[in-house]
Amino acid sequence: MTGVMDQREEVFAVDWEGPNDPENPKNWPNLKRWRITLLNSLFMFVSSVSSSMVAPAFSEMKLDLSIHSDYEAQMILSIFVLASAVGPLIISPLSELYGRRPVLHITCLIYLIFNLACLFARNRSQLMAFRFLSGIGGSAPSLGGGILADCWRTHERGVSLSVYYIFPLMGPAVGPIIGGFIVRYASWHWMFYATSVLSAAIQVAGIFWLPETYGPTILRRRAKKLRNSTQNHRIRTPYDKESRWDGFRHAMIRPFKLLFTQPIIWVLALFIAYSFGLMYLALSTYFAVWIDIYKDRPDIAGLNYVSLGLGFACATQVCASLNDTIYSRLKRSNNGLGKPEFRIPLLVPGVLLVPIGFFWYGWSIQARLHWIMPNVGAFIFSLGITTEMQCTTSYIIDAYSIYAASAIAATTVLRAIAAFAFPLFAPYMYKSLDYGWANSILALAAIVLGWPAVWLFWVFGEFLRQRSPYTAQLSD
Repeated sequence: MTGVMDQREEVFAVDWEGPNDPENPKNWPNLKRWRITLLNSLFMFVSSVSSSMVAPAFSEMKLDLSIHSDYEAQMILSIFVLASAVGPLIISPLSELYGRRPVLHITCLIYLIFNLACLFARNRSQLMAFRFLSGIGGSAPSLGGGILADCWRTHERGVSLSVYYIFPLMGPAVGPIIGGFIVRYASWHWMFYATSVLSAAIQVAGIFWLPETYGPTILRRRAKKLRNSTQNHRIRTPYDKESRWDGFRHAMIRPFKLLFTQPIIWVLALFIAYSFGLMYLALSTYFAVWIDIYKDRPDIAGLNYVSLGLGFACATQVCASLNDTIYSRLKRSNNGLGKPEFRIPLLVPGVLLVPIGFFWYGWSIQARLHWIMPNVGAFIFSLGITTEMQCTTSYIIDAYSIYAASAIAATTVLRAIAAFAFPLFAPYMYKSLDYGWANSILALAAIVLGWPAVWLFWVFGEFLRQRSPYTAQLSD
């Protein structure tokens, strides 16, 4: 504990007791940090499965809930993702004020309640309302990036991201596979029952094995304990420079300030949003390709999502080691000083693979080639999208450190809006242009957005960070 004198009274500031403080989450045992990372990945897995699992059930839901258009059917999937544009703007700032653990558990409970309510929906309005509310709760795992920033040092984050992302990125592919079998052998209602049971099990595990990881919250608890034991009410942390109300107000507006005042954030937000929109466009229409064009049964059609899952899985594992290796080598060549920009080189293959994959996927469908060809295209673009997601998330975490949750929340807004909107226009676009030309347009737009973004951050990233009051000086 160190003493700091201001003009009125002596205030004792409680901070970490050196770089090796055992209460600092970055110094926790590896087993404990990996357990936290895995649990957060599982929380995110439930949310991502829930977002896409309904795709194979569109036909049955149309009959049961009097849905008359493809647009309304797509809304059942998209509205869950739209909610994740709202949730993180509230959830992430609250986690920086009250800690990660209570916010995560409360919001996941909200997801569980309204996901169960979907079982009892009797019309499309009820189902969409319950899906939206469950989506707000399901956006809580967006805290995962902040939790990784809490627990892992800069040079360790590539591997930790690979573990964290393996389940969330597999979720959108696994969901329709499970959903296809549920639709064939049971009722679509069982989708919500299954995800609710899984969510409840993970939440129980989190109660026992997911501790608080946010450094300022841990220090505030330490300061409170010292105040109670010493009766010295002048003991504070370096983060207690404002009242609780001011802290709440600033925390709530921080994601908006980041989004609208930080060039790094709004460029990344636009870039990530387009990639995420492409992913959900593919996820929402992929099932129809195999049912309508290749004439597969629902359960067999769902198995084609394996190609997407393989792309997600391969990218998370390959990117992990490569990301940290590239970062470490560039750091050594820079006199041991690390920079967030050292995450950018691996982004290059990502922005190349996405348009290549979409060209391949679209034209192989339009030409009615063997079923393996669209799957190869899907594998390529899912590989690229996952690479982009990992590199950009690493960059944000490295650059914004203790504000990582708010920074990720800011990018999540546009990402969620794109993931909501793209599936809505996709059926009409494919009917008008067919898959070849439609995907060619999407691929060209990916080139226009992606390639300049890589150059911008490699050349001007450090310049932009140095002029930001929010970005971190890397010391860990």
